[in-house]
Amino acid sequence: MHISTPRFVLGVTTWLILFSVTDAIAEDAKWISLFDGTSLDGWESVGNKESVWEVEDRTMTGSGPGSMLVCTNGPYKNFRYRAEVKISDGGNSGLYFRTTEKPSFADGYEAQIDSTHRDPIRTGSLYGFCHVYQQLVKPDTWFTYEVEVRDDVWRGREMTRIKITVDGNELYEYMDFDRTFKDGYFAFQHHDPGSKVNIRKVEVMPLAD
Repeated sequence: MHISTPRFVLGVTTWLILFSVTDAIAEDAKWISLFDGTSLDGWESVGNKESVWEVEDRTMTGSGPGSMLVCTNGPYKNFRYRAEVKISDGGNSGLYFRTTEKPSFADGYEAQIDSTHRDPIRTGSLYGFCHVYQQLVKPDTWFTYEVEVRDDVWRGREMTRIKITVDGNELYEYMDFDRTFKDGYFAFQHHDPGSKVNIRKVEVMPLAD
């Protein structure tokens, strides 16, 4: 004799399986440190040879002429990425992702780092895509910057989702339907001789494609 299983039970069972798999994936996703706190191992300065990148008090510091400090681990495509950052009064920097191994300022997405620079595009901006003009962070003040990036499909259209978060506050989610940068490396920009940027606790959490 055949005994059918109620659809409700099947539905609940399927939901529980999916929930368990999703929960396991979430538990397996871990933050990976990209900065050891004592050296620039795994990082490379690119650009003006007169620029200065060094480690002071467990902090990466950029000063002098403009340049980029590139993380040699990668490339990364979908991920969460965060760092604690401090920018000087009048300073300008950027947190880059999906950039090249030898980037210029125009290569890759840039989360702007700028509290009082003459460029009015402030911290929280996705430079060239979505701009914030309000000062969210005072100069010479530590804050946590986080981006979440993943390729996705929205209403049948492929795009790249980029979430920008400052000190735990999600500012917005930008949908790049041009998928401007496909994958790449992480980097920090030092913009000009009047700037000084400090960086610590740099971490990435890779996400499934």
